[in-house]
Amino acid sequence: MDVEERMALVTRNAMELVNEDELRELLKTKEQPLAYIGFEPSGLVHMGWALVTAKIRDLCDAGFKVIILWADWHAYINDKLGGNLENIQACARYMEDCFVALGVPKDKVEFRFASEVLDDIDYWEKLIKVGKVTSLSRVKRAMTIMGRKEDEAELDSSKVVYPLMQATDMFHMGIDLAYAGIDQRRAHMLARDAADKLGWKKPLALHTPLLPGLKGGSRMNPEGVKELQTKKVCTTEGEGIEAQTQCMIEMKMSKSDPTSSINIHDDPASVKQKIKKAYCPPEKEKEGENPMLMMARYVIFPRFNNIHIERPEKYGGNVDYATYEELTADYFGGRLSPVDLKEGIVDGINKVLAPVADYFSKFPENYEKMSAIMASVKKLR
Repeated sequence: MDVEERMALVTRNAMELVNEDELRELLKTKEQPLAYIGFEPSGLVHMGWALVTAKIRDLCDAGFKVIILWADWHAYINDKLGGNLENIQACARYMEDCFVALGVPKDKVEFRFASEVLDDIDYWEKLIKVGKVTSLSRVKRAMTIMGRKEDEAELDSSKVVYPLMQATDMFHMGIDLAYAGIDQRRAHMLARDAADKLGWKKPLALHTPLLPGLKGGSRMNPEGVKELQTKKVCTTEGEGIEAQTQCMIEMKMSKSDPTSSINIHDDPASVKQKIKKAYCPPEKEKEGENPMLMMARYVIFPRFNNIHIERPEKYGGNVDYATYEELTADYFGGRLSPVDLKEGIVDGINKVLAPVADYFSKFPENYEKMSAIMASVKKLR
């Protein structure tokens, strides 16, 4: 596989790459670069992970080794699962099962706990150096990566450390490329800026979109969402992407709202019921807000290269689409109805989730423990 073919895999369905020239040079000079993505262990897993899994597979196929970092102390700072570190680490073990069930190639990834990475005095020396070249105002702005507001640091100062830890994770592990959803952009840009000032290796930043919730829409500017969803991969470090990112965060699928998300443990009947009620506008200008189209584009096509839709002959009969472009051409052209599109999404999502159900029927222990933890945490609220 040549450099351009590897680049095509890395950037497939990406929303932003910072930046293209650096990636090309990396792939020319390093046979197995190191990438990472970090996760706060914080609860049960939803369909957004299927999007992430597809991109991890792309990175592995492009020759990267991928570290999946369980950010246990980060989750503790962020008050996840009642701030109980044992629960957080149990959640990480469950989430590792989820990745394996969704098809992450175990032989090409490494699962690590942040608590192992932090157990090194050199880590904290690096963190202090990152802090020395980063203003407090920038750190507080980056707190949005935690789903937090700047003023929350006034009540709990540990939250200010979180963005510095996320940047230091990258430097301490020596990664070449940081991958995350677009909501983590500020942390990656903070790290790149600190690397410039410190003369350290600067990590590439790769961002994919956030799946919108099933309720769709946005209380913010939907045009920003559309632009972000349809633009080509960005290769600069700005281009006004911040405001557009906030639109996506506002409407993302979240496990905290079960009615607006598909849990990867949902059975086929539940998936069908949820999708039946989902937002699915036929207008092209709302493409980026349409959760059905986004699941087609970022979850189903990357996995199967096909969407099959069954419908009565009087409405055109069964149809198969080999590309997202073919699907949207018919959808926005009025040849495919929202009801029929939803049938295809139900079929595709249930195919994605079938191996998950099979895996957890054989290895239920971590899921059962996590379910019990979630129930106990809910009682404490």
